[in-house]
Amino acid sequence: MDVVVIGAGQAGLSAAFHLRRAGLAPDRDFVVLDHAPRPGGAWQFRWPSLTYGKVHGMHALPGMELTGADPARPSSEVIGAYFDTYERTFDLRIHRPVDVTAVREGEGGRLLVETSEGGYATRALINATGTWDRPFWPRYPGQETFRGLQLHTAGYPGPAAFAGKRVLVVGGGASGTQHLMEIADVAADTFWVTRREPVFREGPFGEAEGRAAVALVEERVRRGLPPQSVVSVTGLPLDDAVRAARARGILDRLPMFDRITPTGVAWEDGRTVDVDVILWATGFRAAIDHLTPLRLREPGGGIRVEGTRAVRDERVHLVGYGPSASTIGANRAGRAAVNDIRRLLRDASSAPVAAGTG
Repeated sequence: MDVVVIGAGQAGLSAAFHLRRAGLAPDRDFVVLDHAPRPGGAWQFRWPSLTYGKVHGMHALPGMELTGADPARPSSEVIGAYFDTYERTFDLRIHRPVDVTAVREGEGGRLLVETSEGGYATRALINATGTWDRPFWPRYPGQETFRGLQLHTAGYPGPAAFAGKRVLVVGGGASGTQHLMEIADVAADTFWVTRREPVFREGPFGEAEGRAAVALVEERVRRGLPPQSVVSVTGLPLDDAVRAARARGILDRLPMFDRITPTGVAWEDGRTVDVDVILWATGFRAAIDHLTPLRLREPGGGIRVEGTRAVRDERVHLVGYGPSASTIGANRAGRAAVNDIRRLLRDASSAPVAAGTG
């Protein structure tokens, strides 16, 4: 292959679209590998109560708008169906389910992509694996002693599962606040703890503010640090639902506890809270362990990129990583990666053949 794309979420499909538009054919010049069982990227795993009307900033894929969606329908169904139609319309021929186990140096200047359906030797790689497969679970003293239920946002089943229970939600992002507001209507009691004081954003959030937020995330990536989410630098939008929840005391935040007990959590000052459930809404990390053999990481723990290209290997592009993790950013990153890879392929095809190798 000339190009292997790993992942068929927003970023991977955008890259595949631009590869096709550039004249490359699926299963001849490029291939898209996706380990999910069906179209939809990470959206297919979202909890049923996250309806399409609650989704913030879903940007259409290039070349096809998402229109007429029922806002009351689960986002997993809406976006899954949209991605499915998109794949078929542009004949992207996604290979799934395929697990990519490693990417390492191959022969003749190619990368070797090792997968559950065999190996691919490729001139370039577009990594679009996102974060959903790497939920981040913080570790606290006593965690293994807790006798209740611990789960992560990645396994959140919806509010009904928490009826009549005392629930502690950990995390100050959008998922944490959404979980709290849903669970509070059915739970016996809820508690919210975060490492930092949450920042609620009032007023409009326009293009200029968005560019400034993305620039902060991009700066970390340029320095080779693990990327933060864009929402970590934008704050939480203060809409009517959030205002109502704050007025009811649902979003009264507690500082981070110091240890976990068999029945709940405790602070050094002697305070304790007994709960039945600890829900970790603590985010995700980039799913890039399969790239480990290429030694792309910097001392800071992240992969340093310029645009979408890995600084340590020009054949590798990361889309949906760091500043391109938003849906609109993923679209732009897919286009940018393909433009860069086209130049790489042109340079490779025009390079002189060494004597004795023709």
